[in-house]
Amino acid sequence: QVQLVESGGGLVQPGGSLTLSCEASGFSFSLFVMSWYRQAPGKERERVATIDSGSKKVYMDSVKGRFTISRDNAKNTVDLQMNNVKLEDTAMYYCNVNDMGWWGRGTQVTVSS
Repeated sequence: QVQLVESGGGLVQPGGSLTLSCEASGFSFSLFVMSWYRQAPGKERERVATIDSGSKKVYMDSVKGRFTISRDNAKNTVDLQMNNVKLEDTAMYYCNVNDMGWWGRGTQVTVSS
């Protein structure tokens, strides 16, 4: 049974930092490309960052230089380090296994002063 459990969301001030974590189980984690997505109210879900099995990383333009995706294949986790957060980063953040349609339930990030 595939499970993706996100954690680490919360309330953070603009310019602050937050680290999201996704714990995966039920599949061969190290073999799969993993992504973080986000969805703000009234907006479509968008892909924030992707990391492949060889740890090659791709980011959406608006988070480049601020967010870092990483994975630990020994722990079956994929993290999203968020630095210098902005109001527009407020969204529900989801962990995803590429091309498999597997999603976590999400963790809410709210950026507010």
